[in-house]
Amino acid sequence: MAIVTSQQITRYYNQFKHIEVTFTKGINAAIGLVPTQTYVKCLDEQWPCIIYSSSMEGAKIILNNKLNFMDKLKEAKNLVSLRFCFQEREKHQPLSFFVSAKVAGITPYGKQDASVSFLTLSYTHRPPDDLIEILGTLLEANINAKNRKEERILLNEEMQRRLKLRERNTLVYIQMVPRRCLLRDLSFSGAKVIMMGVAKFLLKKEVRLRLEFEDPQETFEIPGLIIRYEPVEGRKDIGAYGIHFDEDKVPHGYKIRLNEALKYLPRQGTDTPQ
Repeated sequence: MAIVTSQQITRYYNQFKHIEVTFTKGINAAIGLVPTQTYVKCLDEQWPCIIYSSSMEGAKIILNNKLNFMDKLKEAKNLVSLRFCFQEREKHQPLSFFVSAKVAGITPYGKQDASVSFLTLSYTHRPPDDLIEILGTLLEANINAKNRKEERILLNEEMQRRLKLRERNTLVYIQMVPRRCLLRDLSFSGAKVIMMGVAKFLLKKEVRLRLEFEDPQETFEIPGLIIRYEPVEGRKDIGAYGIHFDEDKVPHGYKIRLNEALKYLPRQGTDTPQ
């Protein structure tokens, strides 16, 4: 992840503090949340919990309250601490921290087991910068995935390095059959590749584009559809094909990487980078 300045942290907090992020499996993978290492602490005891969602102002958690949790909560006047744990991309040791909070509401989670509760927490202070950075980076990437989805990153040597893309030569799976291709550009919404084939047999075909990244090592296979063809001058056996991604299935980790690279490019209609 790129170095984030204090000014960026403040901007993330002011811009995104009200927005709640639901921790789905895909989002957990993108931000490195370690669900088995999260718990809520009340006075001198702690209880494992599932963090269902979080903003920069509060969280929702799922908790088994059988073991005297309610008694402790009453004694503590509804004050707790929520422990987050993340596996950072560039580091071997996980990042963990507590956020002070107050329980603002408790409701049963489901009808079959009354001992499982859904707790709404309100943070009593601004959360640590680490949480603001993690949530802000994700939210910024998701917003730019919509607002800048058509902006293309031409894969020259510099941008390949900034993206930490392992190589431009990769695979595209067409009806489950792998084909070699060369990446020309990438965007939030698609890619352009150079590959062999006859256009009339490839257009409108469903594909999966394989992208391999480093630091850390990640591999994404993004589903999409071949929607465009451009001939390559002087060659009849190869062409440039435009792939439009299935936007609902674009991994959050890919969005974060692309968003970091876009910071080094001027916005359309401007002359300076972000």
